[in-house]
Amino acid sequence: MRNKQVLLGLILLGLGAIGILSLLTMEIPLPPEAEEVLKEKFTSQQIKLLTLINPTIMLMIAVTIGTLLHQKVNLKIPLIERLVGINNVDFNVLPLLKYGVFGGILAGILLCIVSLLFNPILPAEFLELGESLKPTLATRFLYGGLTEEILMRYGLMTLIVWIASKVFNGTEPIVYWTGIVFAALFFTLGHFPVALQAIENPSTGLLTYLIVGNTIGGIIFGWLYWKKGLESAFLVHIFAHVIMIIIEPMIN
Repeated sequence: MRNKQVLLGLILLGLGAIGILSLLTMEIPLPPEAEEVLKEKFTSQQIKLLTLINPTIMLMIAVTIGTLLHQKVNLKIPLIERLVGINNVDFNVLPLLKYGVFGGILAGILLCIVSLLFNPILPAEFLELGESLKPTLATRFLYGGLTEEILMRYGLMTLIVWIASKVFNGTEPIVYWTGIVFAALFFTLGHFPVALQAIENPSTGLLTYLIVGNTIGGIIFGWLYWKKGLESAFLVHIFAHVIMIIIEPMIN
């Protein structure tokens, strides 16, 4: 069993690494001070490679946590677990696919509605920052759809659910909702430093937009991880981006 768990972790590590490598397809602006120091010692390509170090470390930690704890709180990765022989019980893959696709459509539409409602009140500096940080399709599908889900759901949400299960002495729904909501909020907080770096005095509207926009997706993705498995969370995140790619030009 331990060898199978190691194999499971390696597969997820590989999927997450593919997403991290996709970051090389986009430009990642650095703070001017850091960029000036780095350019004295490294080439532009080397600097790009250096930006992959932090997400790689975070990925390794998330995979380790998830692999050790997800079964303790009845969270699943049904397709991959079956692939490596951890779970040989037959299951219907259709609901996993159905919920992933339709959940992604719902999430994408909701996120576009949020963007449409808040765009008129967002600062011009923030909109310009969004354009400069615009990810490529590869990054949106691979880093967003795979790596972020392994980091935020498989790693962080699993850890919070496990801690909550100890606090509540069981795995009642409140335990999973605690993990879903807190993981979504942590993801939201991760966007604050970039926004605050560009805008000295962010408005209430901007902060509300960051909270609402990032939390909605995180809650849907987390619920799918709980109910249908991690692969369904992969799909819902990817299809949310598909919908946003289709609708965003109309909004703009």
